Amino acid sequence: MPFNSKPEAVFLFLQGPHGPFFDRLGRMLRAAGAKVWRVGFNAGDRAFWFDAASYVPFRGQPETWPDVFAALLDEKNVTDIVLYGDTRPIHAEAARIAKARGLTVHVFEEGYMRPYWVTYERDGSNGNSRLMDMSIADMQAALALSDMEAPLPPAHWGDMRHHVFYGALYHFCVLALNRAYRSFRPHRALPVTKEFQLYVRRLLLMPLQGLDRRIATWRIRTGGFPYHLALLQLEHDSSFQAHSPFATMTEFLEVIIAGFAKGAPGHHHLVFKAHPLEDGRVPVRRDVRRLARRHGVSDRVHYVRGGKLAQLLNDARTAVTVNSTAGQQVLWRGIPLKVFGDAVYAKPEFVSTQPLAAFFAGATRPDNRAYKDYRRFLLETSQVAGGFYSARARRQLLRHVVDMMLSPEDPYEALKSGTAAPRQQLRAVT
Repeated sequence: MPFNSKPEAVFLFLQGPHGPFFDRLGRMLRAAGAKVWRVGFNAGDRAFWFDAASYVPFRGQPETWPDVFAALLDEKNVTDIVLYGDTRPIHAEAARIAKARGLTVHVFEEGYMRPYWVTYERDGSNGNSRLMDMSIADMQAALALSDMEAPLPPAHWGDMRHHVFYGALYHFCVLALNRAYRSFRPHRALPVTKEFQLYVRRLLLMPLQGLDRRIATWRIRTGGFPYHLALLQLEHDSSFQAHSPFATMTEFLEVIIAGFAKGAPGHHHLVFKAHPLEDGRVPVRRDVRRLARRHGVSDRVHYVRGGKLAQLLNDARTAVTVNSTAGQQVLWRGIPLKVFGDAVYAKPEFVSTQPLAAFFAGATRPDNRAYKDYRRFLLETSQVAGGFYSARARRQLLRHVVDMMLSPEDPYEALKSGTAAPRQQLRAVT
């Protein structure tokens, strides 16, 4: 693979996923010959960046960030910026400035095929991804240049407990050690104290909530009724906030339950599957029960806390979501899917365009062959094996993603030109 042809690559990191992934990534880029800097906005950012000499604290007011960022680009001769998620205000502004200067913007996100892969793209992700403007025909043309088999997912993954742990530790640092960053404002509306409390509460309640989930799942799987699955997201997630028609999760719940009550046969049930990181900041379970009573379907509506999706998906008739990446697992199984927001997989070949009531009454099936081509295209381009949170998953990710970042071509162009690096078959990771 041809690496970065610039005289000297200088990477400026902004905020990353909770934990040490960005620090490890920066080390490997230095080993490859690049210069690396990191901007930190709070004590949590500082805690997970272990090279003090390359750390640049931002302690100013939020409105001064664009000018400070532009000056930093000049001072450090930055060629590339690296960030996790492109919609939080500091990242959106930085990406805008960097792209106007012709710099490369490396965007990491949770995997479109999560939890077995992470997403690496350039310039934007989710609703800002280049995938939004690509047709299935475009992808099939690029795949004609490759004869690789798409990797299978591992049998087991163990990132969730690490994700919650690092989230709690990060928010503790912001809560207890943030004196030097008095002007810091989180990109979410919830105060840091409340964020920290929710992470700790989730850690403590994991065993009890796991039992509740297993009982609810068992009742559904042994109930003997056909059911439709609603895949919930976090209301504060960037995909929900920036790329959906809903301002709150309650609005989405109202639309789904009303459509189910109107269109689904009387013996069908509706199952709401909560996001694995749902922490109670939004009373989703209470709202589901309230709205089900209002529409007269209380005895046919169920709520399941987090957990793995496969057990519920295997017997589902259909699935609905705003734009959850879990929609990929639905399509992989050939189950009819309806989405309401912008999603990289919302292609007319395999996402339903029926009105919701008609969809619940009798959904049309997706074009499974077209989806398999789409899935293979992603796995050969922007989906990188590994994860951000557990040590073994990080090692798996770093084996591939550094070379991708140093390439002059983004993952999609690399596949078209035939310069994409071969992907290692993904092994089971615990």
